[in-house]
Amino acid sequence: MWYSNAMAVIAINDVSKHFGKTKALDGVTLAIEENTIHGFLGPNGAGKTTMIRILLGIIRPTRGEASIFGLDVYKDRIPIHARLAYVPGEVNLWPNFTGGEVIDLLIGRERLDRKRIDHYLDLFELDPSKKCKTYSKGNRQKVVLVAAFASPAEVFILDEPTSGLDPLMEQRFQQVIKAKHGEGKTIFLSSHILSEVQKIATAVSIIKQGRIGETVSIDEHSNLERFFHESNGL
Repeated sequence: MWYSNAMAVIAINDVSKHFGKTKALDGVTLAIEENTIHGFLGPNGAGKTTMIRILLGIIRPTRGEASIFGLDVYKDRIPIHARLAYVPGEVNLWPNFTGGEVIDLLIGRERLDRKRIDHYLDLFELDPSKKCKTYSKGNRQKVVLVAAFASPAEVFILDEPTSGLDPLMEQRFQQVIKAKHGEGKTIFLSSHILSEVQKIATAVSIIKQGRIGETVSIDEHSNLERFFHESNGL
């Protein structure tokens, strides 16, 4: 596996998660370094979302441990979440709230920056005055993207974040990720879309059947498709 000497902001050590007799994760060990765009790539059902739910402190691992900022992801999830932004692929919003109200709620009143919010509203072409029940899937996705990117988060955990976006909005998403990387932020990008990860990631981990098969620097394997073949693919 590939690691450099940078400090790991997200550290996952021998994490397994069982649901009855099903092994969703099987001994996952991974270091996500500071100021990287780390792709977490694998087919649907590989264990990506289960790993993210553990990192968010929603569920506990059956075995192993995980930390963010050196803090336990379950015991210390409140202080961790104050420095973290999360974007899911399936978004459910309060139907009678406007998009703007949801954005304010997700960011938190004490962390609101109107100039920054307006910037991302313009970038993603989202009308915040409409009620969430009127939004398409893509516009619901934009709500959580704006809330995440307009927050002062240091780490972004993104689980299939471009779900429902059209190609232009996908390009703008990629621009924002590169800009956040330029600001020194750390991005953990979970996806099953090879091309999306290849365009923006600085490092990639491949997960299959709950196990990490390989972690590489994009500099070492700029052609991920060939790398998949070398690693027996997905």
